[in-house]
Amino acid sequence: MQRKDPKCRCEKRVVEKSTGVCKLYSKLQSAYLDILQNKDSVETIQCNVPLDGFSQGDFTTDFLCKCKDGSFLVRECVERKFLTKPMTISLLDASRLFWAKREITDWGIVTNTENTYDA
Repeated sequence: MQRKDPKCRCEKRVVEKSTGVCKLYSKLQSAYLDILQNKDSVETIQCNVPLDGFSQGDFTTDFLCKCKDGSFLVRECVERKFLTKPMTISLLDASRLFWAKREITDWGIVTNTENTYDA
């Protein structure tokens, strides 16, 4: 989860399960995109989906995926070192509630293992 127009490094990739270019803002997002691309149950992948009407400001969800069974899943990528920050916790909880109101209950956090992907 991040602001709509972050001022940081951006990796642009085209993957088979996405209709557009995926903009990735961390190594964690990039690695998880590979996992989603290879997951048989995932039919389509959307990256950086705007949270329209989100009470916390202009933010996006990292991944919104449609599964082959018609269900959806949402994943937010967060570096382990930020998981204890009050603002991160608040934003993640707000994201979970945002998607729950839209009847998407398969919501989760993707994080790195200790010392993996650290800059």
